[in-house]
Amino acid sequence: MSHPHRCNRLSLMLAALTLSAQPSWAGDHGHAEPAAKPAKPAAAEAKATNGKESISMDELRERLAARLGATKSPDAKSAYVLRVTNKSPSAPEPARHAPAHGAAPGKSTGAHGVAAQLLPHGAHDPHWEYEGVNGPQAWGALKPEFATCSTGQRQSPIDIRDGIPLELQPIEFAYIPTGFSVIDNGHTVQVNLPQGNAISVQGRRFELLQFHFHRPSEERINGRQFDMVVHLVHKDLDGRLAVVAVMLDRGSAHPLIQTVWNALPLEKNVAEPAPNTLDLNHLLPKDRRYYTYMGSLTTPPCSEGVLWMVMKEPVQLSPQQIGIFARLYPMNARPIQKTAGRMIKEGQ
Repeated sequence: MSHPHRCNRLSLMLAALTLSAQPSWAGDHGHAEPAAKPAKPAAAEAKATNGKESISMDELRERLAARLGATKSPDAKSAYVLRVTNKSPSAPEPARHAPAHGAAPGKSTGAHGVAAQLLPHGAHDPHWEYEGVNGPQAWGALKPEFATCSTGQRQSPIDIRDGIPLELQPIEFAYIPTGFSVIDNGHTVQVNLPQGNAISVQGRRFELLQFHFHRPSEERINGRQFDMVVHLVHKDLDGRLAVVAVMLDRGSAHPLIQTVWNALPLEKNVAEPAPNTLDLNHLLPKDRRYYTYMGSLTTPPCSEGVLWMVMKEPVQLSPQQIGIFARLYPMNARPIQKTAGRMIKEGQ
C-alpha cells in the first residue's frame, strides 16, 4: 500500500539537501533570497564551484538515506531503492494533554492552572458548618476573615447570668404589616424584609433587615436553653448592628411562624416572595423587658460590636412547628462563648 505522505516527505527532504549544496542566501534573520541566477550547463555543474567539488546525485541520495536512517534493501535491483525504518521508540512524540477546564485549546495553563486542577472541589472556599471538621471549633481557621471567631473577646452567644438589675430604656418597636420573602440559605430559614420596620434604643434608630431561626436557642438564660430562638437583625445608618432575640418555647401554635413555614421555598438559596404580609408585633412577647450586652454575630465572620437585646419572656410555638424546622435543621446553634467579664444589664 502506497504512502503519499511519506513520498512527499522524501521529495521535500531531497529538495532540501539539493538546496543545501548551493550557497545560502538567507541569513540567521531570515532575509529574502535574491532572484535565482540563470541555470548553468550540465558540464559546468560537474566542475568545481568556488574551489569545491559539486555534489553528485549519488551523494545526495546517501545523505538522504543517512538523514532518514534508511538502509539499502538487500533484494533491491537498484542501489538506490531505500528501506525507511520507523523512528526510534526511545524518542516518542510528546503526549497531547487535554487543556485544563476553562483554558483555551492549544494554550498552556501554566503552574496556576495545574494547581487548580489538583485542588479538591470547594477547597478555595471552605464551607462552615455546625458540626464536623468545619464546625464551630474550626471556623476561625477556615478563612482569614473568619479569624475573629477564634480570637475575639466579645463573642456571642453567652449564658446570661448575674445581670445588673437596672431601669433600662424601653425598646421602641416601630413594626408595621409588611411583605416578605423566605430563603433557606443552607444554615437557617431567613425572612427578608423591605424597608419600613425599625426600633429605637439608646437614642439611635435601627432598620430591621431580616430575621432567622436557630434550634435549639443559642443564648441561655441562667443556664436554661429553649427549644428555638428567633434573631431580628437591625442596622443603623452608620452600619452598626442591633439584634433582638426572642426565645421560642414549646407550647401552642404560633400563627406568624406558621405563615413563614407556609412560604418555605422548594429550593435552597432561592428567595421565595410570599403572597401575604407579616405584622412582627405579633412575634414579640407582651413583657418587653430585656437583657442587653455587647457581643458578636453568631455565625462567620463573627464580627464584634453587635448590640444584643434578649427578651426575658419567651414566645410559644407548637411541637409540630418545631418539628418542621427540625426536619431542615436538627441543630444550628453555635456553642456558648465566654462572658469574659462583660457587663450584662437586666431590665426591671
